[in-house]
Amino acid sequence: MANRGPAYGLSREVQSKIDKKYDPELEGRLVEWIVAQCGPGVGRPEADKTGFQKWLKDGCVLCELINSLHGANKPIKTIKTSSMAFKQMEQISMFLKAAESYGVIKTDMFQTVDLYESKNLQICFSRIIVH
Repeated sequence: MANRGPAYGLSREVQSKIDKKYDPELEGRLVEWIVAQCGPGVGRPEADKTGFQKWLKDGCVLCELINSLHGANKPIKTIKTSSMAFKQMEQISMFLKAAESYGVIKTDMFQTVDLYESKNLQICFSRIIVH
């Protein structure tokens, strides 16, 4: 997972192309929307791709977001901060499951590992903001 070495050859080229598609303006719009929807209690990320990924990586902000969209009938009853990888990925998965029940089409969602390992953040975040 997070303890992979540097990419070489084709893997490095592919990741470089993906990284070039990252849009800091989209990131800013998404941060503003999340904070407006959830309130200032969710905090704000550091102003770069890495900070944004770390802000969402444990799944807490995403769970707060989906709960705020559902109103009083919150789909995720308990949101816990954890430094354990499997717990963080579990919370991201809970967000994805709740987003599907909210009406987001499963094929329009990102994979847990894409967010957790910062694989293709442009796809992850553009899919969050579209819905």
